[in-house]
Amino acid sequence: MDERARKKIVIDPGHGGEDPGTSANGIVEKDYTLQISKYMADRLSDLGIENALTRDADVTLSSTDRPKKAQSLFGSGSDVILVSNHINAGGGDNRCVTKPV
Repeated sequence: MDERARKKIVIDPGHGGEDPGTSANGIVEKDYTLQISKYMADRLSDLGIENALTRDADVTLSSTDRPKKAQSLFGSGSDVILVSNHINAGGGDNRCVTKPV
């Protein structure tokens, strides 16, 4: 069996619900992290890699609920990978410009 198929991946779309994250130019972080996370989940499923999302809708997960939710999906063993998606805003020289998908 492919080594990747033995791992379980928890995908955590950052922010959500009452916590929008950052926003600029019509982009709201919580919306894009969810969209990106759902895409990742679909692709991983296509590859036969077991995965789950901490949220699949625009809901609020508190800072204590988020890790509990993540661990409730597959436990906290060494066979679990956690990917937390965020789109950070910050300074810089604007060499990398992200365009909405």
